[in-house]
This record gives sequence, C-alpha cells and structure tokens, in this order.
Amino acid sequence: MSLVKAKKHLGQHFLTDKNIAEKIVNSLQASSQYNQVLEVGPGMGILSDFLLGKKDLETYLIDIDTESYEFLKKKYPDLGARLINGDFLELDFAAVFPGKFGIIGNFPYNISSQILFKVLDNRNQVVELVGMFQKEVAQRCAEKPGSKEYGILSVFLQAFYKVEYLFSVKPGVFNPPPKVTSAVIRLTRNDIEKLNCDEKLFWQVVKAGFNQRRKTLRNALSSLVSKESMTDDPMFDLRAERLSVDDFVKMTNLINTSRINAV
Repeated sequence: MSLVKAKKHLGQHFLTDKNIAEKIVNSLQASSQYNQVLEVGPGMGILSDFLLGKKDLETYLIDIDTESYEFLKKKYPDLGARLINGDFLELDFAAVFPGKFGIIGNFPYNISSQILFKVLDNRNQVVELVGMFQKEVAQRCAEKPGSKEYGILSVFLQAFYKVEYLFSVKPGVFNPPPKVTSAVIRLTRNDIEKLNCDEKLFWQVVKAGFNQRRKTLRNALSSLVSKESMTDDPMFDLRAERLSVDDFVKMTNLINTSRINAV
C-alpha cells in the first residue's frame, strides 16, 4: 500500500516511533466502566496496530482524511463500520456508542481546544481520554492554580476530570516534524455528576475572570454583578489564576446570591 501524505491544512503530523505509540496506548487504563475506544485521526494506524491488539477493547477509528480512510480500509478490512470517514467534531457520540467509552489519539493541534470542549460537552459518556497535544496545551490542561498557564481550559477540565501530564514527545519522531514539542495527557472522569452551583453561571464566571486575568475578580466580574452588590469575601480581590475549581464554585454561589438579593 502506498503511504498517506500528511496534509498541512488538516494539521497532520504522523507519529513514526512505535515505542512511543505503544506507550500512548498502554496509558489507557481501560477501566471496567467501558470496553469501547475511539481513536481520532489514526493516519496510517501506528496507534491502531497496538489498540487492535487489545482484545478487551472494541476499537473504532475516525479520520476526516479520505486518503487515510482508504488506506486504513485496506489495512484493516475486518473493521467494517468501526472505521469512520468523518469529522470527529461533528460526530454524534450517542449514535455510535450506546454507553460510556474512551478516546485516544495524536490530535491535530489546530483543533485541540475544540476537541477538549467536545469531550466536556459529552463528559458523561467519555470517561477517559489519552491524547497527544502541543506541549503548551497539555500543560495548560494539567496546570494547578497559581501559574500563568492555568486558565479557562484548566478549570473546566479539572471540574470533571482528573488531568495527568504523562510525558513529553520531541518533534523528531513525527513526519513531518512539528515546530513545537508535544506531550501526552490523560483525562479520567471523576465522580462529580453536577457542580454544586448554577453551571451556566459557573462557565460565565470562569470565562469573565480569565478574559481579564490581569484584573482582580472584583473588577473582572463587574459585567456579571455590580461591585456594590459583591460581598467582602477576599476571593474577589484575587486574580482568576489563584482560584481552584472549588473556589470558582463558591464564587458562583456568592454571585448568584448577590443577584437574588439585588432584585
């Protein structure tokens, strides 16, 4: 079979190191919560080879690249409907997977955030994710409060997942090599079904806080609640990067109470 050519507009950088591929696949904990896994952007199947060797998992592949799809159809003729030619961001998870499942992939860096937000939107189905991202994105996901890397994505992901930075990957093991260092992270769903606050307001508070991250929250959140009706809680005098998920939940409830009292 002729090899697939990496396409710049799809953000393709094919992993060539089989040892790293095996390490990524073995990072899947594949808990008793699921037995189906979806690989995103398999390319020429370097991860797929190891995934399909795991007989306790039913592996699905999705690739938007028709050339990759045709290559993989010949390479894995037994996959049938489990090989999908389509856009992961448009995939209806519930139509493909009846229950909970895992996701794995060497993800295109140009849609990293979109991939993670889709996972968040489907967090009650996606119980685990192991993926390769640009190192800066991976660090942002796993970062703890108090650093400049900690941000909106950190809070949203850590509200519902345990996020682990597993290992870094140098550019030389890809074809073509990306201009950045890569890293692999693992998301494991926690047991929080729903946050102990108004979740819609929680998203607004987190976004507003980090969109003006140089300001104290008392100033950054003035579009959501007037300064006059804010409590004297010292959290309002901090910047967003200092607050944990639990702190943001508490702040959301404070703002909600302030709004109710102001009516």
